[in-house]
Amino acid sequence: MKYLIYTKILFGVSILFFSCNSQKRIAGNYSYKTECLGLEMDGSQTVKAWGPGKNRMDEIEHAKKIAVKDVLFNGIYEGKQDCEKRPVIVEVNARQKYETYFNEFFSDKGEYKKFVSLNDGYFSQKVSGANKNVRYGFTQGVVLRVLRAELKQKMIEDGILKN
Repeated sequence: MKYLIYTKILFGVSILFFSCNSQKRIAGNYSYKTECLGLEMDGSQTVKAWGPGKNRMDEIEHAKKIAVKDVLFNGIYEGKQDCEKRPVIVEVNARQKYETYFNEFFSDKGEYKKFVSLNDGYFSQKVSGANKNVRYGFTQGVVLRVLRAELKQKMIEDGILKN
């Protein structure tokens, strides 16, 4: 009877001991949020967006799409407090309602590229150490400038937003 109790205690302690390993990888399951780094006087926003991809150019293009999508539909709540947080399009389910338009807008050769650019030399200084290893490639942190005022004007011209 005494050996049975010791065996149960030893078994319980060994389960606790071996199950308390630290987690090995977190980057693959973590979704990085776009953060605002500043608001310019011309109505543009400087943001840091994270783009997944197999190579550097793929990561940059994904980050550009994510930055424009966040400015348009989600708003940017991370980062500096003086930045414009509200999304350009506040209509509920606008992405689904105008699905054909936005699929074309965000295609690989879409017009979204006119409203986002790498931020004036800031890119090469800040991005070099901003790689996060994920399961099937890397996630690159890219500092971008999103032309928020021009993007809003484009949405008005195309009938997505009302004046």
